[in-house]
Amino acid sequence: MAHRANLATRNLPSARPSHSPTQVTLDSVRRTYGRYAPWYDWIFGAVLEPGRRRLTRAVCELQPHRILEVGVGTGLTLARYPASARVTGIDVSQEMLARAQQRAARLPGRKIALHAMDAEQMGFADNSFDCVVLPYVLSVTPHPAQLVAELRRVCRPGGAILILNHFSGSRFWWWLERCVTSIADRVGFRSDFSFEDHVLAYDWEVQSVRPVNLLGLSKLVMLRN
Repeated sequence: MAHRANLATRNLPSARPSHSPTQVTLDSVRRTYGRYAPWYDWIFGAVLEPGRRRLTRAVCELQPHRILEVGVGTGLTLARYPASARVTGIDVSQEMLARAQQRAARLPGRKIALHAMDAEQMGFADNSFDCVVLPYVLSVTPHPAQLVAELRRVCRPGGAILILNHFSGSRFWWWLERCVTSIADRVGFRSDFSFEDHVLAYDWEVQSVRPVNLLGLSKLVMLRN
């Protein structure tokens, strides 16, 4: 059932987490994913693919005209968005974007634009998109609250925001979270990432939360801006 988190107001687009997550810097993200780029599809492709498929199916059901993918990476989702939609993808890694460009080139007739851009400081006007998707990005960005403020700014009021991410607390994956916590800056993402602090602490409408990937490693969260 849809509900609204009540810990923030629309006039305060970001809420302060109750604790500080493990630090990740923009430089460490660029460096790490630059190294991952040649191998990303092999390392993270299959294991995270069920979540991507659920994400793109949800987007297709919405039939938005203007889609923004934050953290488009190597472009693994591009072919699955509605063919009629105007798709914009951004990423901080030039190496990942180069591979996404190759995928986009194999989709003639599609309206796809890819940009190197920091999602915490996007160069888009307010209300530019009907649907904003974040596949495996929220726990990667250095300042999650700042990213949330930006994606809400560029998504039109009433638009859809879909977050696909790992959140801490799973009884199946606690060992992985514990191992990765101390090396977040080197692996490029945080494992100690609270759903309450980074999703429920805002006044958007939470429409659904679905476990995806092996043993519920990730969640697909559908929100109304």
